[in-house]
Amino acid sequence: MKNIKMILTAMLISALCLTGCGGTGTRASSSAKSTAAVSSSEAHGTPYSEPNNEATAEKAYVNGDNVKFRIGPGTDKDVIETLKKGTVVGVIAKDKDAEGWSEIKYNGTRGYISSQFLSSYEPEPDGPSVEDPTKNPSSSAAASSATPSSSARQPSSSSQSGGSTGGGRIVCIDPGHQAKGDSTPEPIGPGASETKARVTGGTSGVATGLPEYKLTLQVSLKLQAELSARGYTVIMTRSSDNVNISNSERAAIANNAGAGAFIRIHANGSTNQSAHGALTMCQTASNPYNGSLHGKSYELSKAVLSGLVSATGCASQGVSLVDNMSGINWAKVPVTIVEMGYMSNPTEDRNMADPSYQSKIVAGIANGIDAYFGR
Repeated sequence: MKNIKMILTAMLISALCLTGCGGTGTRASSSAKSTAAVSSSEAHGTPYSEPNNEATAEKAYVNGDNVKFRIGPGTDKDVIETLKKGTVVGVIAKDKDAEGWSEIKYNGTRGYISSQFLSSYEPEPDGPSVEDPTKNPSSSAAASSATPSSSARQPSSSSQSGGSTGGGRIVCIDPGHQAKGDSTPEPIGPGASETKARVTGGTSGVATGLPEYKLTLQVSLKLQAELSARGYTVIMTRSSDNVNISNSERAAIANNAGAGAFIRIHANGSTNQSAHGALTMCQTASNPYNGSLHGKSYELSKAVLSGLVSATGCASQGVSLVDNMSGINWAKVPVTIVEMGYMSNPTEDRNMADPSYQSKIVAGIANGIDAYFGR
């Protein structure tokens, strides 16, 4: 009996030992597998990747220097970081608001950037170096100088969509005026003693009450999209209303970009409410500042006016030759001012405020630019 108890005790101790060893063996095996998995990942150089919550984000490039990446849409929003030309970002939502801001993701952070600084193509490293105008939107330091600084606030080119007619040619669009005028005087041309206000707020619609500066931006943003779709590289002098960019500084933007055409979008006004029709303006051949550009500017003005009149059916008031417009006189590239119609005429005022009519204006101007470059 005593021997039986001793045998049973020995069997029980053996069983407990086997169970404990088996459990430890299992944990060791599991740990070994985990270590093996990590080692395999490191051996193949597999990087850690953050879960992609924006699976539909589209790759894009920043196409400007010192571009502000902000916490929200608008120049009044805090800056997260300043991005350099060629920086790769993920576009979550393009043109998310009416002012042309896009939501992007950069280095794991979501924020906003002005859409004009986004390009589908990697910018050339030796291309025009331009700056974000929101870097100092209220600055008027250049007003005290007779010659606009080459580092004036300059937006960059928008993306090209691969259209065939533009062929990458550079077009600079200037939406006339701004929310608040600046009466500080500036020379009307290089070395001129005569001065004019840096920039004015413009007129407003007699029937709609729409300010000219808002109308010109509405049309200009649509023209930007249309020209980009046709394969042009588009430069905007402004993409919002709350800026302070003088007429000479706007011309400097076109000059520094090497624009093949400088299109200045405006609307007319008159004390005579029956006055109607569209016209374009350029310098004379005897302009003391850039008369040598008269031939090209005149051809550009004629082509744009012809396209505009054909597309909208409005009356033509022809091409006006003027030498007292600062934005023309400071230009070193072919330039035209487009007066789309009269905001003092109730019918034309309502027409120009109509999105469908604006689309006709845009198509006409774009057709004119095509014709000018194809001449």
